[in-house]
Amino acid sequence: MDRLAQGVNSIRLAADVGGTFTDVVLDTGETYFTSKIATTIDTPETAILEGMQIVLQKARIKPSQVTGFIHGTTLATNALIERKGARTALITTEGFRDSIEIAYESRYDQYDLALQKPEPLVPRYLRYSVFERVDVRGRILRPLDTASVSQLVTELQQNEIEAVAIGLLHSYANPEHEQVIADMLRAAGIEAEISLSSEVCPEVREYERFMTTVCNAYVQPLMASYLTALRDALVAQGITCPLLLMTSGGGITTLDAAIRFPIRLVESGPSGGAVLASCIARQLCEPKVLSYDMGGTTAKICLIDDYQPQNARNFEIARSARFHKGSGMPVRIPVVEMIEIGAGGGSIAHVDDLGRLTIGPESTGSTPGPCCYQKGGIRATVTDADLLLGKIDPNTFAEGRMPLDSSLAATALTQDIATAMGVDLIQAAAGVAGMVEENMANAARIHSVEHGANLSEYTMIAFGGAGPLHALQLAQKLNIGRIIVPQNSSVGSAVGFLWAPIAYEIVRSCYMTTQRFDAESANRLLADLYAEAFKVVCKDAGQSNVKVKRSAYMRYVGQGHEIEVPLPEGELSAEDSSAIQSTYEFHYQRLFGRTIPKRDIEFLSWSVEVSGPQQISEETLVAPETQPAHATTLRNAYCTELKAMIDYPVYERDKLVPGNCLSGPALVLEAQTTTYIPSIYNMYIDNWLNLVLYRRST
Repeated sequence: MDRLAQGVNSIRLAADVGGTFTDVVLDTGETYFTSKIATTIDTPETAILEGMQIVLQKARIKPSQVTGFIHGTTLATNALIERKGARTALITTEGFRDSIEIAYESRYDQYDLALQKPEPLVPRYLRYSVFERVDVRGRILRPLDTASVSQLVTELQQNEIEAVAIGLLHSYANPEHEQVIADMLRAAGIEAEISLSSEVCPEVREYERFMTTVCNAYVQPLMASYLTALRDALVAQGITCPLLLMTSGGGITTLDAAIRFPIRLVESGPSGGAVLASCIARQLCEPKVLSYDMGGTTAKICLIDDYQPQNARNFEIARSARFHKGSGMPVRIPVVEMIEIGAGGGSIAHVDDLGRLTIGPESTGSTPGPCCYQKGGIRATVTDADLLLGKIDPNTFAEGRMPLDSSLAATALTQDIATAMGVDLIQAAAGVAGMVEENMANAARIHSVEHGANLSEYTMIAFGGAGPLHALQLAQKLNIGRIIVPQNSSVGSAVGFLWAPIAYEIVRSCYMTTQRFDAESANRLLADLYAEAFKVVCKDAGQSNVKVKRSAYMRYVGQGHEIEVPLPEGELSAEDSSAIQSTYEFHYQRLFGRTIPKRDIEFLSWSVEVSGPQQISEETLVAPETQPAHATTLRNAYCTELKAMIDYPVYERDKLVPGNCLSGPALVLEAQTTTYIPSIYNMYIDNWLNLVLYRRST
């Protein structure tokens, strides 16, 4: 059924390119058609087009009838992790060329004597400086020496630079010098892509601002080429509607904005899953939700309170040390806050030198993939273990387009795990499944403690190709009593793309305090931010009837980090300073349990987000009925409670109707995944065709 009011003539496609699979969803306005294709790493558009053809043929719809196409991709993230971006130069203020290497001037692991920091994306000989200086208020202390800029042209050409990042000190307060440098380079014939820090990240803290700009420049030629090629390929197939992109902040943006600021796409896939979970939470009146997305490469966990996923402004890419803050590349972009770990179906299982069973973070990806894929994989993975435990049907995997070989999985698990640990094959497979679930549980505990959340009060929404296979066992470890597996759960992030609003957020720094509140300057800045965001959402994307969210990032004077505080609607006046201070103290108290009396509060940055409509249907939910579902067959699968293989009743999800109920142990089979239900759980189907599971004790 159509969960969003998109109109009867709206036919939209969504494509989510993951590290292992590419998910494509077609929304006809009445139903969804889905496909899951192994990602083609070298040419991601190939899998997109193949999946698109499958869903269009299922629905008997011509490409010319498609009215919208939304895309999320890991290409920018992978390019940064694998260091496969453009040859990039950095131009900065004299004396600051080493800022991206000095970083925080600290070690992310104080006790590792052999610690090596990641190499900067831009080597020192490609970092240039110019003579100029602007102060924190934007006043020009030293005019730009244009002669020093002209001298760089020859060096940029000789070094065959493909992208240029321009980051000057305090350019967020006055971007004039950055713009002059860009104009001079273009006038001199430099054809490289140019990123300005005053456009990419106009905020305080030069290290994060420079790094964000460098990362944007580093992937810009690659993303521009890929997105343009994808658009042309879609047009060649007969799809002429606009190509829109999912952003890391949970909104949709235009192709032009994505090409200009590709750094905003780094977490586009996972953010779609958070949007899906937040919409389901609102539909089902679930104010506290834990979003759990397990795919082929990673698992993502996100807290959703009051129907909104938690957001952040800081994000680290390509951490060289797991869970170690400071071991990656920090960027400042709007992002849905979640914890992501290397715990997917393709995560490799092995026994370390101490005889311990270890899972991930290394993954086999889509090529060669798990051993059972029959693509040349030789190392045991989580998917191989799930297959041997009976959780996966080898004949119906990926709608039967990818039959699995159990013997190859058994060989790998025996060699890598069972023999090394002195256990039988089923014990080895159960150990792999249990260990990956414990890894995810630990990540969820860390994330919840950092945010002061009691997970026993939350409902889990599980999706992703491997999510329903492990959700119930993970919920037990986290003491979560209620789990929801939505319809089309295996392609949940792509469905989330279809539910997300077109949105764009602009953040810019402008310093003032509550005691010296300058309402005129604040109103002028907020108006500029609104105009810029409105242009993307309304003019470029063709949206109207927009919603505006305004906020400020504030902190007590003397503190090192700020919190987000919503601003009053309308024009601000001097009298609003007291109201903003009270709002700040309320949010600070909620986060830290106290306030600091008689301490001035400072504004560092201001944010405006403009978003289009996101209409969620208000259909009344049907109460669960006592209408037992009927199993279609039996399958031998592993029972955790009995530590043995037993016969599980198998239910076909597409034959279940609202009100159907059953008790575990059971397997609910659908085209692209299976929900594994232990013996202590009951389940019913709600009016949205969600699987709603709960422990019998609750």
